[in-house]
Amino acid sequence: MVRIRMSRLGRPHRPFYRINAVDSRVKRDGAVIETLGWYDPMSTDATKQLKLDTDRVKHWLSKGAQPSDTVKDILAKLNLVDAESVKAERAARAKAVVAGRAAKAAAAAQPKKEEAKA
Repeated sequence: MVRIRMSRLGRPHRPFYRINAVDSRVKRDGAVIETLGWYDPMSTDATKQLKLDTDRVKHWLSKGAQPSDTVKDILAKLNLVDAESVKAERAARAKAVVAGRAAKAAAAAQPKKEEAKA
């Protein structure tokens, strides 16, 4: 499966990302199928913060490419994907994280109760 995700460049404490179409099995900074743009989170000028080839992004999305969570948020800001569905997915992920933490805490507390009875 093809994913649209970011690869990190830049120096320490000064990140710079390229937005790429890559095979999902490739590591973060591995082989790239196509470079779709770049993202500079440290730029103070909003016009120089993001450059994206929207036609190529639409092409890859139409072919079934799955954007990473961060790229999906960027695409939602540019109205390339449905922003409401992105918000719903983000809320579902947050809910799953909270449920996982609660389950972990319950599992950690369970043996302590059994030791106290013995």
